[in-house]
Amino acid sequence: MPSAPPRELWVFGYGSLMWRPGFAAVERRPALLRGWRRRLCVYSHVYRGTAERPGLVLGLDRGGACRGVAFRVEAARAEATVRYLRERELVTAVYLERIVPVTLDDGRRVSAVAYLADRAHGQYAGAMPRAALLTLVRQGLGRSGPNAEYVLATRDHLRELGIVDAELEWLADQLRAA
Repeated sequence: MPSAPPRELWVFGYGSLMWRPGFAAVERRPALLRGWRRRLCVYSHVYRGTAERPGLVLGLDRGGACRGVAFRVEAARAEATVRYLRERELVTAVYLERIVPVTLDDGRRVSAVAYLADRAHGQYAGAMPRAALLTLVRQGLGRSGPNAEYVLATRDHLRELGIVDAELEWLADQLRAA
């Protein structure tokens, strides 16, 4: 039986994937994912912290809705893109790779790969007071640099898209005031 021809791929980005995807896309659109929200809810032990001094990175957590970016990858690059994303996003298995329905800004509905926070994983931080978030973000330093840099870059990119995330806005104000 012949294998099915490769199909194009959509990827939903809500954090650093929006401003540093690391893969080639033929289309990039603002998009909305319902049922999940962007939240600093994952202890970072690699990219923005260590196991001894964790930082915090974003995850998709249950509830609400999340505005982000959907990337369309041509079929010929889909398999390589998924391999890349798994190496990047599943380094400590704190995310669950899922196909989710997203609505693009032009009204199209597509199925996209997204990485959801695994609430059963030891690195799942859940919701916490803003002061605790700030402490973790200030201390975090990992393979990709300071945690504060990640928070500020994400907040700035969200602003460019016309998205206001109250928690990231507050953190950015605190980090820039220090």
